[in-house]
Amino acid sequence: MGQPPQPGQAAPPAWMQFVPLGLIAVVFYFALIRPQQKKAKQQAEMLKGVKAGDKIVTASGILATVITVKEKSVSIRSADSKFEITKSAIAEILERSDASES
Repeated sequence: MGQPPQPGQAAPPAWMQFVPLGLIAVVFYFALIRPQQKKAKQQAEMLKGVKAGDKIVTASGILATVITVKEKSVSIRSADSKFEITKSAIAEILERSDASES
């Protein structure tokens, strides 16, 4: 493709040089960007559903129980300690509380 055309051959159209670049962009999107967006959406949905009594794991590995939930933070209890952490520090909800909201 990078060689000049031989005598008697027509040159390929200029837009043909951009086809490989476009294909790389599409593969990059589906391999890297889209899965990351999907994971971020799942994390946001999980954080919206956090409620008192849930057992969680923080990003630093602390196993705890949620005591109260605020707009951007949660209070947790782990062993004999009580912490207030940001919601974004919650890595996983291990067990949902059975308390129904009435």
